[in-house]
Amino acid sequence: MRPVKALLTGAQGSKAPNMAKAPGQKLKLLYIVKYLLENTDEGHPAGTADIIAYLGANGIHSERKSFYDDIEKLCDFGYDIVQVQSRLGGGYYMASREFELAELKLLVDAVQSSRFITAKKSRSLIRKLEQMAGKHDAGKLQRQVYVAGRVKTENENVYYSIDSIHRAIQENRQISFRYLDWNLKKQLVLRPKGEKKVSPWALIWQDENYYLAAYDSAYGVMKHYRVDKMGDVTVLKEAREGVEQFSQMDLAAYTNQVFGMFGGEEETVVLQFPDRLVGVVLDRFGRGVELRPVEEGVFRIRARVTVSGQFFGWMAGIGKDAVVVGPASVREQYREWLKAILDEAPS
Repeated sequence: MRPVKALLTGAQGSKAPNMAKAPGQKLKLLYIVKYLLENTDEGHPAGTADIIAYLGANGIHSERKSFYDDIEKLCDFGYDIVQVQSRLGGGYYMASREFELAELKLLVDAVQSSRFITAKKSRSLIRKLEQMAGKHDAGKLQRQVYVAGRVKTENENVYYSIDSIHRAIQENRQISFRYLDWNLKKQLVLRPKGEKKVSPWALIWQDENYYLAAYDSAYGVMKHYRVDKMGDVTVLKEAREGVEQFSQMDLAAYTNQVFGMFGGEEETVVLQFPDRLVGVVLDRFGRGVELRPVEEGVFRIRARVTVSGQFFGWMAGIGKDAVVVGPASVREQYREWLKAILDEAPS
């Protein structure tokens, strides 16, 4: 099995008639590439007769000598086409593709697991990825597609919102949008005071959702918004504001500190955990957090967090081994939060 060009250097034969002016001849090389990409791989080479027949079915005449020349031109251009010689006939296949099968599997998994991509759009994207794999490998991607019951957004406009946000960031412009909430009819409706005008600075991927970090000039602070709850995103003419506030943000630290991306007051807190929870703490706060041993089997950390129900819920989910050491005000808020849950629980 050798590259085609080496096999063709000694090809002999009478000069083929000039077919350059025949219908479809200008598209001939494109059709050959299309056929090889869609129908061949290392285990499924295509014979010369099969490819010539495919060209003929598309109204393009080809003879063997001119076909060999076409393959050589494609190799010179950079296509990795390999010829397999075999007593059973052999043939040609496209050896390299823009994405390897393993890479396409990763992309399929990412599309399927992304909550902000609707089920309909997931199916559409995966079908396009399958086409890049060729028909013989498409089935190997299909086996990863069927993941039942996975929560997905239903906002089909999220892709256009993301595109508009990217454009606004690139063009240094503000955006307006309508911030939405779910009602009991499972409909996205306008939130009270949901008409927003902000300066977009970054898109953040957190907890399987997209969030927009933007500067709200009305309040003079950076805020975050769920992109799948943003409707009617419009790029405005006004230039962005908040460059100083955004330059002071550490996005990596920000996403680790803001639990669930819900609002609340930011506080520097001291938390205590048993050594067995080091992995849990690093997953939440990142490897940059300092682990300070305080006694045998126990350590503490100091971190900047958004004090909210999501933060308390994360602590409570770990259990009694997760302790808010300070400040006293946050420790008291945590107690009151737990007490309120107990008081409201049915007896």
